[in-house]
Amino acid sequence: MLYPQSNRFRCSLPLDGFWSFQVDPEGKGEREAWWNGLPAGRQIAVPGSWNELFPEHRDYLGDAWHVTEFDAFAPGPDSVLRLRFDSVNYSARVWLNGTEVGAHEGGHLPFELDIVNLARDGRNRLAVLVNNDLRPDRVPPGNASDSPFSSMMSSFPPTSFDFFPYGGIHRPVWVSMLDAVHIVSAGIETGFDRGDGLTGYINLRAEVAGAAAARLACRVLDAGGGTVAEGTCDVKDGTAECRFELPGVRLWSPADPHLYTVAMELRDDEGQARDAYRLETGVRTVEVRDSRILLNGEPVHLKGFGKHEDFPVHGRALNLPLIVKDGELFRWMGANSYRTSHYPYAEEALRYADRAGLLVIDEIPAVGLMFGDNGDRLAGWLEVCKGQLRDLIRRDLNHPSVIMWSVANEPMTADFMARFRGADANPAFVDAGTDFFAALVDAGRELDRSRPFSLAGVMGGPVEWLEVCDAVMINRYWGWYRLGGQIEQARAGMEEELDSLHERLAKPIIIAEFGADTIAGHHSEPAEMFSEEYQVDVLRMTLDVAAERPWIAGLHVWNFADFKTGQGVMRPTSLNHKGVFTRERRPKMAAHFLRSRWREDAAA
Repeated sequence: MLYPQSNRFRCSLPLDGFWSFQVDPEGKGEREAWWNGLPAGRQIAVPGSWNELFPEHRDYLGDAWHVTEFDAFAPGPDSVLRLRFDSVNYSARVWLNGTEVGAHEGGHLPFELDIVNLARDGRNRLAVLVNNDLRPDRVPPGNASDSPFSSMMSSFPPTSFDFFPYGGIHRPVWVSMLDAVHIVSAGIETGFDRGDGLTGYINLRAEVAGAAAARLACRVLDAGGGTVAEGTCDVKDGTAECRFELPGVRLWSPADPHLYTVAMELRDDEGQARDAYRLETGVRTVEVRDSRILLNGEPVHLKGFGKHEDFPVHGRALNLPLIVKDGELFRWMGANSYRTSHYPYAEEALRYADRAGLLVIDEIPAVGLMFGDNGDRLAGWLEVCKGQLRDLIRRDLNHPSVIMWSVANEPMTADFMARFRGADANPAFVDAGTDFFAALVDAGRELDRSRPFSLAGVMGGPVEWLEVCDAVMINRYWGWYRLGGQIEQARAGMEEELDSLHERLAKPIIIAEFGADTIAGHHSEPAEMFSEEYQVDVLRMTLDVAAERPWIAGLHVWNFADFKTGQGVMRPTSLNHKGVFTRERRPKMAAHFLRSRWREDAAA
């Protein structure tokens, strides 16, 4: 699925703006045909999260209708007309002019619907029924009474994950008209040869629609717009495959995020151009060798954060200025990477990362998974996760900034709390998770063998689950959830655990989460938990331990900024306060500490 573009063959218009909105807790909408108009609609911004916009709906979970009108194109006999939603959380049912067009489950990836036979020449009414109920069978699951996380956090709304369950149409909505002969998707693989000079290559595989599609003509352009390679390939069974060699290639890296543009033109069997698309990409390789992650054959050390798509008023809705602001704060601190915790971020964020040279670990929303006596639920989760991973890889395959796929965050066994305290886990629970993640990673590798796969293991979680991954990510809160307030004892515990993991797992280890909750403005001497000083002590301790172990491939602080959670005694002010910035992006002491530390490391 290609991101919408407009050119002489394609016309894509965003439907963002003010829509009509009404919650439907009693399910009246279908009985009363609200797709024809809302009886008590009010304005809502699309993109937008209703929980942030309407105080009385802050905690609302359930059905909510979004309705708008738009003027359609007048499609010709050889045209295709489509609706695209970049993100609707969590599920969507869609009506156009009173007819249900389709539905989609899953809140963070795009979906498209064909409307060529339903659109009118002129005014059209579009209705979307959004549902964000927390259900145990969804991914991420919610309202699961058997979840160790739920019993530990006791949050409201009752999530099985530690962030707010926003509802809404969170990213742009598009209506696009294309020729019936068009490019459906395009996947790129890149690499290089250091033989006699540096020569790069781009392998392109495009899927096309239309029986008349015959040839795909391509040019590879450098950043200045000059042609550095070109060629034409035939379409066979709906697929065109081309290879381009780039002598003297400029490799993409954080230091030089050079991008090439692949300009494609699809022609029919009479030689007439029918479609065109421009795809940005970078030439680079990622591989795991021994205990290191290699970018373009050279070791790369990740230093950055876990993040969230979260900001006051916007909630999880697309916020382009915030993407830029966060990127500038990364640059100010000397950070080079982040994980899309704990769901796929907007594609606009990845386009920014491509251009800014940020390294991204791309994660599906498999957070809150619990493995116990729930085999039927696991089978359903696995199919959902496979679909999410498939759609994520297809969407983000061409982004050079994406260097790793993450298939889960902090999966747990049902006896997690006992295991956290040192007890042995139930072997059947561990085996169930091992089989689950092995199958999920195998499914991902069928789609992309150019990047490593991983998952972020919870403190006290089974090591066996990490063994199915190419690289190891661990979330470790020494000095906070374990041995809180006891920095020296926490350091000794962390050192012992890391050394044991390294001895067992000859793979790169990334400390994907570490940190401490900190109330901005709270200071103490000596340092105590929740003070800004204590947060700095925990970060310094972890960075010092890692610096003594060259096989640590990276560290991501949890979190970049404070973020919204459900209400509960574990989350004062309904925020997770582990950010080094406040939710509004005001720096705490920890931000200044990391800036000094990372810039010193870069200078050394």
